[in-house]
Amino acid sequence: MTRATEILISVIIPTYNYARLLPRALDSVLAQHTDDIELIVVDDGSGDDTAEVLAPYAARHRQLRVIHQSNAGAAAARNHGIREARGAYALLLDADDELLPEALASLRAALARQPTAGMVLGAQISVYPDGRERLRLPTPVPSAPPLQLTRRYLLEKRISISHGCSLFRRDLLLQRPYPESLRGGEDVAVFAYLLVSTPVAVTTEPLARIHKHADSLRHNRDNEEERALAMVSEVFSGLPAECQSLRTRYQAQRYLSLFRAALRAGDRPTARRYYAAAWRLSPLQALRGRQLHKVLSLWAWT
Repeated sequence: MTRATEILISVIIPTYNYARLLPRALDSVLAQHTDDIELIVVDDGSGDDTAEVLAPYAARHRQLRVIHQSNAGAAAARNHGIREARGAYALLLDADDELLPEALASLRAALARQPTAGMVLGAQISVYPDGRERLRLPTPVPSAPPLQLTRRYLLEKRISISHGCSLFRRDLLLQRPYPESLRGGEDVAVFAYLLVSTPVAVTTEPLARIHKHADSLRHNRDNEEERALAMVSEVFSGLPAECQSLRTRYQAQRYLSLFRAALRAGDRPTARRYYAAAWRLSPLQALRGRQLHKVLSLWAWT
């Protein structure tokens, strides 16, 4: 193993009960390992055969470090791996996804082209349960003030950031850890902070295959309003003062997401309540996008 100061990229894989799919992720990283790469797996208290799957990998590959912790959630697992890592940059790869063969070389080249970048966004191949695949190119990130970048990311959805096909400067992740109190959406707070804190490089090279699963496509509605408001607080707690003027509109947007989830669930009374909350917060946000026809249909049913 090279000296700690020579590690460029730490690939961190948090995992919980993914023993069946974990080898795919591990093999995709180890197949392109070089001396400036380290691989860390954080087992978040898995109850399946994850430990048994990891043991022979750790015995064969000295560049792999395995960390076991009691179950605390994906955010805690990511934070643990980031603290233990030694690389200047971190790539967070979900255990059910995989890097493409030239991903790490592409990231190394992107950093060489733009050494001041604190974040690199790449393309991904989305793989759906029915076998369909779709190439998703990264969205351009302009050199702009924090307020404009925050608006483009949070409100206009014109900047997309995803784990697996993004590289982050590790010291920035230490400054803004993943909020462990959230179980879902915790990455948005971190991505928003990174976006306004560092130059961003973009590569159109596909870096990962991101596997979409039926369970991950469903919306968990347990304590949904409380979780949405907590997410707003976390996101804006890490943003500069000039961005705070967008908080009310973003809260309205979170209510609109709840509105759409309630509609999908056939819960029309709750959907109406959520839309009314969004309207009170920001009529401008409530009228954006394609939800207006859903609103008209909703009130037509009454």
